Amino acid sequence: MDPIKAVLTFCATLFFVLSPLLQGGFGGFDPAQFPVPQDGPPAQPAGYAFAIWGVIYLWLLVSAGAGLFLRAKDAAWEETRLPLILSLAPGAAWIGVARLSPVWATALIIWMLVTALVALGRTPQRDRWLLQAPVALYAGWLTAATWVSVALVGAGYGIGPGETGWAVIALLGASGTGALVRTRAPEYGLALLWALVGVAVANAGQNTPVALLAGACALAAGALTWRRR
Repeated sequence: MDPIKAVLTFCATLFFVLSPLLQGGFGGFDPAQFPVPQDGPPAQPAGYAFAIWGVIYLWLLVSAGAGLFLRAKDAAWEETRLPLILSLAPGAAWIGVARLSPVWATALIIWMLVTALVALGRTPQRDRWLLQAPVALYAGWLTAATWVSVALVGAGYGIGPGETGWAVIALLGASGTGALVRTRAPEYGLALLWALVGVAVANAGQNTPVALLAGACALAAGALTWRRR
């Protein structure tokens, strides 16, 4: 079997992992990028929650290295590689796109999520900790991040129900997406749970309805993850 996809997966992962360093990091959309400035939007998790990216980057890099040097010609890994490449390679440009346009960044992250979920669905049970688990963690966080981005664009462009309404849509959308994703990998649900708890923490004492809904969604995500294990 031709190992080219293993090489491309490693390259895409490496550029994705290095993208924050190469592009100066990303601290969130500038509130001024929106017609209705989004300063402390209720849909967004607390800052500490974004530390999960460190785990995601490291685990994906280890996975890509193992795939290249240990499983380059493994048919069980091959099915996962193309959709993962299609998620990570464009994802390496996401920070730059986000600085230019929240709308295009939202379109891009939706693409990243869809392809990541396809990749997750193709991961084998064998070598679970080397392939399925890191892809699941990445896809789970992307599920939450995608809905947050949708909410920011909706509220930021003055569409529909306002910041709180869009936060509710994001929470229900992320939870609904998580319920529809058929995976036994607990890392997917744990990443989503982490994000939902982050939203609850960010809104505690600030926006009680959103905080309570986020807490309820986190409990539901935890219960579903436990049930699927």
